[in-house]
Amino acid sequence: MATASKSHSAPRFKDATAMLAADHKKVSGLFSDYEKARSPTRKKELVDQICQELTVHTQLEEEIFYPAVKQALKDSELVPEANVEHASVKDLIAQVEGVEPEGEMFDARIKVMSEFVKHHVKEEQNEIFPKARQTSLDLVALGEQMAARKAELMNAH
Repeated sequence: MATASKSHSAPRFKDATAMLAADHKKVSGLFSDYEKARSPTRKKELVDQICQELTVHTQLEEEIFYPAVKQALKDSELVPEANVEHASVKDLIAQVEGVEPEGEMFDARIKVMSEFVKHHVKEEQNEIFPKARQTSLDLVALGEQMAARKAELMNAH
């Protein structure tokens, strides 16, 4: 499903795992910025960006990366667990998206979301990615497919 025209907004990574790892790093930085932010306006900007990044990232994984990895690994544990973790993060996104960043409960939701994401990233980067690299999957082609889909999703948000 690679597209003929290269979008200038599509990341140019070697493979799918590198692209996902770059997303992980970006979101980690956004959570870090949120912890330092004091102004409600800045917090809201960061939460909007975190929610968009995580929504697109989880969709890419669920639509393209996870099915390919699940099939290649004949996995019945890692990918289902990752999908359950996604459901928890999506629930937290629904609780904070479009909401004014006021009060201790809002900050607590962002903190818990950050911890969930940190745990999820660690499992992906330490378990799923290395195992995916050992399969016969064409991670470059998968990365190109994901980059094209990411460009579509980012433009839709």
